[in-house]
Amino acid sequence: MAITTYSELKSSVADWLDRDDLTTAIVDFVTLAEAQFNRSIRHRKMVTRSTATIDDRYSATPADWLQTVQFILSTDPVTTMEYLTNEALNKKRSESSAVGKPLYFSHVGDEIEVYPPPDSSYTGELVYYAKVPALSDSNTTNWLLTLSPDLYLYGALVQSAPYLRDDERLPVWLARYTQMVEDMNLSNELTRGQTSVKMSVPSFG
Repeated sequence: MAITTYSELKSSVADWLDRDDLTTAIVDFVTLAEAQFNRSIRHRKMVTRSTATIDDRYSATPADWLQTVQFILSTDPVTTMEYLTNEALNKKRSESSAVGKPLYFSHVGDEIEVYPPPDSSYTGELVYYAKVPALSDSNTTNWLLTLSPDLYLYGALVQSAPYLRDDERLPVWLARYTQMVEDMNLSNELTRGQTSVKMSVPSFG
């Protein structure tokens, strides 16, 4: 059976488990698998960018943000801000309270802090890894399901094991799932810098 949609994925999970009484639980298995994808996978198709006006010390990160790749200011020439740990950024702030063109940034909870605090409004562009778009009845497919339906299937099966207390098949499912995640991350490493990623540009902040 082809797995190209959310409905087909749920049907395949039920078939593999040989159960017809897990309709609600399978939704949870898929959701838990997606949470694991977001922790484990970094692929070029996850890379996106978002723009915002930087006119304050703090800006909110996008709702789908996972990990920053680059943060730049659209100045002439373009300014690529340097990432610092919170401790390093606090040290710079303690040394000077001056405002100016931001040169450094750090993550503080769900916000990005820049230093120096901006002396005017700047256009910032955040390049980042975004969460895998969650499947649902209204969002029936996404790039990962299209690219690797087997990863989705085994991911959901792995998540079903604790619920079903099915220890016998878990090692097989987990081994297949782990190998697929490794292969996907490896393919990303091999193509890094070779692929131009088409990115959507929502706003943040």
